[in-house]
Amino acid sequence: MFDTLEKESLIVEEAHRLYGLLHSVSKTKSAKWAMADCLAAAPYTLAINHFKKEQNAVILAHSYTTPDLVYGVADYRGDSYELALKARDSQADVIVFAGVWFMAETAKIINPSKKVLIPAGRAGCTLADSMTGEDVKKLRALHSGVPALCYINSTAEVKAECDSCVTSGNVFDIAQKMKGNELIFVPDMLMAQNLEAELKRRGTPKKIISSGGSCCVHDKYRPEHVEKLRADYPDIKVVAHPECPIEVCEMCDYVGSTKAMAAYVAGSEAKTFGMLTEFGLVNRMEAEHPDKQFIWPFGVCSYMKKNTLINTWEALVDPRPEQVVEVDAQVAAAAKKSIEKMFELAK
Repeated sequence: MFDTLEKESLIVEEAHRLYGLLHSVSKTKSAKWAMADCLAAAPYTLAINHFKKEQNAVILAHSYTTPDLVYGVADYRGDSYELALKARDSQADVIVFAGVWFMAETAKIINPSKKVLIPAGRAGCTLADSMTGEDVKKLRALHSGVPALCYINSTAEVKAECDSCVTSGNVFDIAQKMKGNELIFVPDMLMAQNLEAELKRRGTPKKIISSGGSCCVHDKYRPEHVEKLRADYPDIKVVAHPECPIEVCEMCDYVGSTKAMAAYVAGSEAKTFGMLTEFGLVNRMEAEHPDKQFIWPFGVCSYMKKNTLINTWEALVDPRPEQVVEVDAQVAAAAKKSIEKMFELAK
């Protein structure tokens, strides 16, 4: 690809570029990115960016992945909805989705003719893995005629059995638009509680019928974590994701999707924020708002962190079978209707 001298020069140049991007990203309870870290990452980011152009590929990185991916090689960074839109509108031949399996699966469903790769392979999600399409069929049979929404954190089979997909950013608005006073929502049982409460606050109450699981990061937060944040930092603004327990969300200053939390931080005059969410978003906020302080109790998604520079490079150069995303055509067609319904209702 490059001769030795050119490669060495480019690696040093790339390391300086990375350092400029990453040096402000504070690794909570650890050290900031140093030039040595950037020099170690530079050969991979250099190679990935080269092969990306060569293959007309686009890299989508979820905010929960690591800063070297988010800032070093990603063309777009954001939450699941933002990245689904980027995947839908992409003109690239290859989509590399640094996230978890259901996200890459969604990208393949809306781009069936494109090559979709996921560096982490079949990286799971406690929500997506908590429910099958057959589970949805049984639930709908018990509640005949009740519309069904599925959180985007679900498998293609689950999406195929639902009327519309939703994200944490549009779930409340889409739920309001569904007919009737009952609604099935899967597979996040904690978000279902927040959904029912929010619809009641909006004056459009619905009985929410739910089944499934919870997020292994957000379901760990408790009221005492909010109380401690407020006791330690009197002027703090506490923000949370609607995947958190309802008793936690009701104590927070703001509850919203990953994108919405980032927008709240950006628009707030507050200087200190308690972040009840995954560490990756905290990394981003520290990098993008160096004048603000972010207090993060805990919460790391080990599935998201399976995406690395090394396996991103491997996926582009010589993908392993588990890094190539394929979806059964019949399932994909039904799931696509659910996803497209979301895009329609979210307008």
